[in-house]
This record gives sequence, structure tokens and C-alpha cells, in this order.
Amino acid sequence: MSEKLANPAPLGLMGFGMTTVLLNLHNAGLFGLDSMILAMGIFYGGLAQIIAGIMEYKKGNTFGTTAFTSYGLFWLSLVILKLIPVMGLWSWSSDISMAAYFFMWGLFTFVMFFGTLKANKALQFVFMSLAILFFLLTIRDAFGIGGLYAQAVGIEGIICGLSAVYLALAEVLNEAHGKTILPICPTKK
Repeated sequence: MSEKLANPAPLGLMGFGMTTVLLNLHNAGLFGLDSMILAMGIFYGGLAQIIAGIMEYKKGNTFGTTAFTSYGLFWLSLVILKLIPVMGLWSWSSDISMAAYFFMWGLFTFVMFFGTLKANKALQFVFMSLAILFFLLTIRDAFGIGGLYAQAVGIEGIICGLSAVYLALAEVLNEAHGKTILPICPTKK
């Protein structure tokens, strides 16, 4: 008898989405970077996505394993980048080094976007909006742009995060009810 495995994607998407929204509320200028964002980055953005990635591995989903574990580790690395200088262990990362960091994550995300082309439109939107977010962060840090540009980047990040939250909730509610409650626009086969 084959065991039925739960879909780990909503856990990973919620961890990514909620943490992304909260960080980008900060980026949009609504509040400072504080322990709330760092704690979410460690536990829900980081740990929950790594758990989801391990669960995707058990299901044989290479894309899900790569995406969730990678973005979980992204969140943990971002938190460490913020904590190391505060703890006096190393200096702050330069703007140009952070631009390189965000560029590499943008490149990874852009390539991963192509893995979503046979998936639903909602997942495609999450990945494309995330790639755009990383490239906007690259520009922000490479050129030291603040003000309205930084706020616009935050708003784009909020939209990206909310799209992941929507997809997670759609997958949970649609499965729980056995019908489409929230549409995710599947691609045509």
C-alpha cells in the first residue's frame, strides 16, 4: 500500500510569502528592521522552507526541493548577514557586495522561473515577481538609491510576498474542499 503524502508546497509558500511581506513593509519604510523580521527569517522564512524542501525531496520533486531549501537558506543567510555585525563578529556588508548577493539570487530565481512554465500561472507570477524584486534590490544597492525608489522596491516585494501567500492558501483551501475555492489558473496542456 502506498502512503499518501501531504503537499508541502503551502508550508514553503507561506513561509516565503509572509516573511517577504514583512521584510518589504520595512523596505517600503513602514517600520525599522527589528527582531520580528529576523525571527520570521530564521523560523518561517528559513526553517519552514527547508522542512518543505525536505518533504518535496521525499515526494521526488527536484524543483520543489531545490526551490524551498534554497530560499530557506537564503533567509537564514540574510539574517546572519544582519546579525554578524551587530554581534561584533565582522563588519557590515558593503552595498556592492549586497548588490552581488541579490544579483546571484535574482539570476537563480530567473532560471528557476523557467521551471514553472508547465505549472500554474500563480506560481509563475511568484517566481517572476521574485526575480524582479532581486534585480531591483541589486540596482538599489549597486547605486545606493533610496527614497521613492526604495519604497517602490518594497511595494513590489509586498506584491511578490502576497502572491505566494495567495497561492499557499489556494492550494490548502482547494484541497480541503475538493474543488476550486481560489483559482490558480493552471496552464493548458
